[in-house]
Amino acid sequence: MNIGIIGLGDMGRVYAKAFAKAGYAVFGCDMPENRGHREEELSPLGVRILADGHQVSSKADLLIYSVEAELIDHVVAQYGASAKAGCIVAGQTSVKYPEIQAFEKYLPANVFIVTMHAFHGPGFEPDQQKLVLIPYRSNDEVLQRVYDIFLKIGSDIAVISDYNQHDQIVADTQAVTHVGFESMGTAWSAAGFFPWENDSYLGGIDNVKILTTLRIFSYKPHVYGGLAILNPYARLHVKQYAASESELFKMMIREEKKEFRQRIYKARDFVFQESRKPLLLDDSIMREFSLGNDTGTRKHNSHLSLLSMVDAWHQLSTNPYDNLICQTPPFKLRLGIAEFLFRNEELLEESIEAALYDKTIRGDDLEFHSAVREWSSIIRYGDLNGYKRHFDQVRIFFADKLVQGRTQSTELIKRLSR
Repeated sequence: MNIGIIGLGDMGRVYAKAFAKAGYAVFGCDMPENRGHREEELSPLGVRILADGHQVSSKADLLIYSVEAELIDHVVAQYGASAKAGCIVAGQTSVKYPEIQAFEKYLPANVFIVTMHAFHGPGFEPDQQKLVLIPYRSNDEVLQRVYDIFLKIGSDIAVISDYNQHDQIVADTQAVTHVGFESMGTAWSAAGFFPWENDSYLGGIDNVKILTTLRIFSYKPHVYGGLAILNPYARLHVKQYAASESELFKMMIREEKKEFRQRIYKARDFVFQESRKPLLLDDSIMREFSLGNDTGTRKHNSHLSLLSMVDAWHQLSTNPYDNLICQTPPFKLRLGIAEFLFRNEELLEESIEAALYDKTIRGDDLEFHSAVREWSSIIRYGDLNGYKRHFDQVRIFFADKLVQGRTQSTELIKRLSR
C-alpha cells in the first residue's frame, strides 16, 4: 500500500511520519520552495519527497490532500486527473462541503473517495487521537482498507456516513467553539490586560478559558477561518451564539433577574438534565494550570461566554454530548467547563448574580459582547481575509505567552484525559 500526501504542512507532516513509522511506503510533495526543508526533515524517516502532485498521485493507492480548505478546489483541479485507477482519495480539511465539490469536479470516475478528519492539532501524534472517516464513493471493502490503515497508526476511529452530518457537527464542535474563545481573546486584548493578571479570572474554569484561548491563537488563522466561513452550517450556529449572547447581555443591563434566571435554567435543564456521569473535567487539576501567581482573591465572574454557549445549544436543540464523536480538545474543554459551571448550582447562582449586579465586571462583559458581534459579522459576510487580519491582531497582543499557553494546554489536555 503506497500512501501519497499532497501538502506537507503541519498536519501533512504529522501523518507522513506516522505512516512511515508504521511501515508504509510514503510519498509526498509540497510547495517547490519548501522541498529542501521537507527532504531534510522527512527523507531520513523514509518519506520520499517528489516534485509535484502529479508524481504523488501516480504512485498512491491512498492519496490524501492535506491542504487548506480555501485552496482545495485549486489544488484538486491541478492534480485530480492524475489519480490512478482504483486509488482511494481522502481530504484532510476540517470542512467537507468544498472538498467533496472539488473531488466531484476533478477526480476520475474510477477512483474511490473515503475522506477523513483528524480532530487534533499538529502538537499531537495520531496515536489514540480521534479521527473520523467519511465514505462518499466507496464500498464496505474499500472502507475497511482505509480503516485498517489508520488503525495501524493508532487512530481512535469513528465513521460518519454523510459529509453533511459531519459539517453540521463540526459547526458546533469547532466553528462556534473557536469563535467563543477568539471572542475572549479579542475582549481581553481590546481591554488591554492579560487575564492571568486579573483577579476576575482566577480559578479552574478561567485557567481553562485562558489556556484554550492561547492555544487557538498559537495556530494559523486559516485553520479556523476555513472552518467558520466555508462550512455552510457554521453561519447558522455562529449567528445563534451571537443572538444568545446579545439577548442575555440585554437582560443583564436591564437587571431582569426573573427572566434571566428562567432562561439560564431552561438551558441547563435541556442540556444537562440527563447528565449523571462524572464531570468531564477535574477542578483540582484545572486549578493547577495558572499562568499567574494566584496570590489574589478570586472575584465573581459572569461567565457570559459559557452562559451564551449553553443557551445557544438550547435554542438550536443541540445536545453537545452527541457531538463528542467529533470532539476536539478545545470543544471537550469548552463543554467541560460549561458542564462544571451548570452542574454546580452554587457556582451557577454566583455567576447569575455577578452577571446581573456586579458592575465591576460589566466593562469586561461589554468588551466580550462587542467581540462576539465583530467575529459573527466577519463570518456572516464571508470575509476570510478580514478573519485572518482580526485573528492576527489578537495574536500579536498575546505573542509572548502563546508558546507557553500551547505547551500548558497540551499538558492540561493529557492530564484530564487520563
